[in-house]
Amino acid sequence: MTSENTTMKLSEILSQFGDAVTDHSLTVNQDPEITGVAAIDEATFGTLSYVEGAKFAFLVGKTNASALILPPDQTLQLQAQEQGIAWLATPEPRLLFAKAIALFYKPYSPAPEIHPTAVIHPTAKIGSDVYIGAHVVIQPGVEIGNDAIIHPNVVIYPDAKIGDRTTLHANCTIHERTRIGADCMIHSGAVIGAEGFGFVPTRTGWVKMEQSGCTVLEDGVEVGCNTAIDRPAVGETRVGRDTKIDNLVQIGHGCQIGAGCAIAGQAGMAGGVKVGNRVILAGQTGIANQVKIGDGAIASAQSGIHNDIGPGEIVSGSPAIPYKLYLKVAAVYSRLPEMYKSLKQLQRQEQKK
Repeated sequence: MTSENTTMKLSEILSQFGDAVTDHSLTVNQDPEITGVAAIDEATFGTLSYVEGAKFAFLVGKTNASALILPPDQTLQLQAQEQGIAWLATPEPRLLFAKAIALFYKPYSPAPEIHPTAVIHPTAKIGSDVYIGAHVVIQPGVEIGNDAIIHPNVVIYPDAKIGDRTTLHANCTIHERTRIGADCMIHSGAVIGAEGFGFVPTRTGWVKMEQSGCTVLEDGVEVGCNTAIDRPAVGETRVGRDTKIDNLVQIGHGCQIGAGCAIAGQAGMAGGVKVGNRVILAGQTGIANQVKIGDGAIASAQSGIHNDIGPGEIVSGSPAIPYKLYLKVAAVYSRLPEMYKSLKQLQRQEQKK
């Protein structure tokens, strides 16, 4: 995943990171050339890797990396030095490694052009330096911002607005009246602003409730592959600034998601859910209709949330309960067969009395 012919001295990489590095082992005689980045257990000569803490110390003695990003841990640093591995120290090794990747890897970014097979309605407004790929369909009243990238086979329904520098990957669909801010990333297969699941039960069957609202993604939102974010019957579904959404996520009609959230794969929320800022929802979390999740809350994988969660709470299980209580329950669960056996013995003893 490295760019061709990219080679940097470790000292050059150090100069890019400024005050983030608190210490290093670089000397005149130890300033290796770095040609790429790699996981520590897959690293080869010339690559840069990282270790987050003592848990992975055993890998330092096995890696073939030429340089490591380490925490401020003198034991790890000495171990690297004994292996002849140059190192940089920082309180956040993973963050620094992420920045190092960006020095060697540049995502595919096509030059501005409009492919001749694209179908663009004459009322659509296209900004400057935009790339529009093959077989894209842009319908009436659409607005595309400057430097946007629209990959092949994307369909944008009427009156949608796409912000500056936003990327729509191949085969995603943006439905009518959707608003997508600047610097967003919508991955392949995602559907933004489709009809919410709105039906009214009657004695003779279901009556469809038209979904006249819209979906709004604020600046910096990223949406993973095959995720669906629905529009409501009235009003809007909104995803706050800088929120990151994984693949295969379902966000129901009328949901309000705050800023800086992270929502992992296969999470799903019913209509009208309100999620605060900086909330983390792990994989396969399910949230019932109209539930409120407070700022900074965390739900672990496969949590089933049926009631409101307060700010900063951590919950697990289905139905979701406080994490510390969940750990106690889980410990008891593994002992249930033994406890059941003991209970039956007590019952038999009582019956003999």
